[in-house]
Amino acid sequence: MPIIIGIAGGSASGKTSIAKHLKNDFGASKSVVIIRQDDYYKDQSDLAMEVRVLTNYDHPLAFDIDLLICHLEQLNQNKSIEKPIYDFTNHTRSNETEIIEPCDVIVIEGLFVLENEQLRSKLDIKIFVDTDADIRFIRRLIRDVNDRGRAMDNIIAQYTNTVRVMHDLFIEPSRRYADVIIPEGGKNNVAIDLLATKINSIISKNMV
Repeated sequence: MPIIIGIAGGSASGKTSIAKHLKNDFGASKSVVIIRQDDYYKDQSDLAMEVRVLTNYDHPLAFDIDLLICHLEQLNQNKSIEKPIYDFTNHTRSNETEIIEPCDVIVIEGLFVLENEQLRSKLDIKIFVDTDADIRFIRRLIRDVNDRGRAMDNIIAQYTNTVRVMHDLFIEPSRRYADVIIPEGGKNNVAIDLLATKINSIISKNMV
């Protein structure tokens, strides 16, 4: 059975950086896949664009958690999945999907990975990335302008009206479920090295 690692934390906290570090650390000896919770936003293709843009993407109900859990269970049963891909420009799922094959280590990263009890129960290691709010906001601003083609005024309004509020309501409280809390995300090499050692220990036990 694969090891499933969940990485949660605020928007632009460094979750993806840690996931990539782990993939690089184990990629030479083990098959590793990163699954982004963001790809499991609910499909909105039946809605007009002016309705799609009003979606609160920072609320747990924006995600198709049932599909994500189903896919994790299939991978756990050594079955491949057809993972959705989200189109952030058009605010709905892309017509394209990605085939994910069973592997040794599954890293799932996203805002609410630790918020949902049923999803938490699937995780072998639960991680919360703790990064200061001002750093997260700057990273999010740069990302959304450069990678998602969004206007700065829109990004600031969304952060003020929903992102910050949802973080305090749902994301920050979920840190109490973490096995490991990593400050400063991917820049914390000591914490990442310790985490890699723990994963190796679990892998060794599974092979006995």
